[in-house]
Amino acid sequence: MKAMRILVTGATGYIGSRLVARLLAAGNEVVVATRNTDKVAAFGWRDDVTAVTLDADSSDSAALAFAEAGHIDIVYYLVHGIGQPDFRERDRQAATNVAEAAKKAGVSRIIYLGGFVPDDDTLSDHLASRAEVASALEIDGGPEVVWLGAAVVIGAGSTSFEMVRYVGDRLPLIPLPSWADNAIDPISISDVLYYLVAAADKHLVPPGAYDITGPDSTTYRGLIGGYVHAAGNSRNGLPISGWPEALIPKSLTAWVAGNVVPVPTGLAVDLIASLDHPMTASGSLLRDIVPDPPGGLTPIDDAIAAAVASPEPRPVDRLADPHHLADSDAPWAGGDVLRLKRFVSCIAPSVARPASSLLSLMPKPLAALARTGVDMASSLILKVDPA
Repeated sequence: MKAMRILVTGATGYIGSRLVARLLAAGNEVVVATRNTDKVAAFGWRDDVTAVTLDADSSDSAALAFAEAGHIDIVYYLVHGIGQPDFRERDRQAATNVAEAAKKAGVSRIIYLGGFVPDDDTLSDHLASRAEVASALEIDGGPEVVWLGAAVVIGAGSTSFEMVRYVGDRLPLIPLPSWADNAIDPISISDVLYYLVAAADKHLVPPGAYDITGPDSTTYRGLIGGYVHAAGNSRNGLPISGWPEALIPKSLTAWVAGNVVPVPTGLAVDLIASLDHPMTASGSLLRDIVPDPPGGLTPIDDAIAAAVASPEPRPVDRLADPHHLADSDAPWAGGDVLRLKRFVSCIAPSVARPASSLLSLMPKPLAALARTGVDMASSLILKVDPA
């Protein structure tokens, strides 16, 4: 496939930042679009891309971004507002704004990464929004759209994986509601990137909707168990599937998870609200028309093991494995021990910093308590009025 000029929205996110690195490595010209171009300085590929300001909530900003970007062959649409108030309507309008601007700019294809959408009348806002965004991107006379649907993405730094990590590290006894046995088709970050790049090949992938999955199916219980095994944790599950829904409503589960894990609460709540449904492929599989990558798709246990074994974070374009943590990933990613090491490195004299390696010996629930205490203390300090 010949080199192209590609615009990536959501380029500073977990998947977007890794996709930019992959596209550059393949010889493409990349334009990254973000609300705040100052954020681009945090990424290892910053000197190899063109950055434009794009606020997808504004049609004028979208039009100006495409005008500044110049000729664009392909747009990757990786924008979402999950975790924010009224994100569903905002996401629809944002997709329309970008599609209209792309149409005027002569873009030929938009590749959108969304999620599986179960055939159900009672979908959460998160799941319903994914289909609404795909529909909003398809406008008369506009670019053709390739919509890739994925479930849980496995890799250090992925929101879904980090939620599993913190549950497996912080809770000696892990609650297992009825939805823990819902089937899911997870996919490794390496395979997501492979399919995203393949979707740019018009001779290989016709426009349309496709599901992307790894080679294995499992359940949420199995996913947590896989992490616990890979991390060497000793944990037990607490089945609560027979407990009355009124006693443990989904809203309570979401609130607890949003406060037990350091993932932003709004994001955790919106994601957990979607767990009532099996997250399995139900449409056309991209695997049916795209050959597997060399060596085959990544087994989920291998993806989890690679994420758990991540070395110290490195620039995203210099990762030995995309499953590893990048220094530009969310500051809450990586687990409590890593976060404690970062804290110690900030406050300890340089001569004492090597001793922070001893933190790796700390039991993970204890590390969680220590890190939570640091967070709470920092929050209280920030709230103090110096006047």
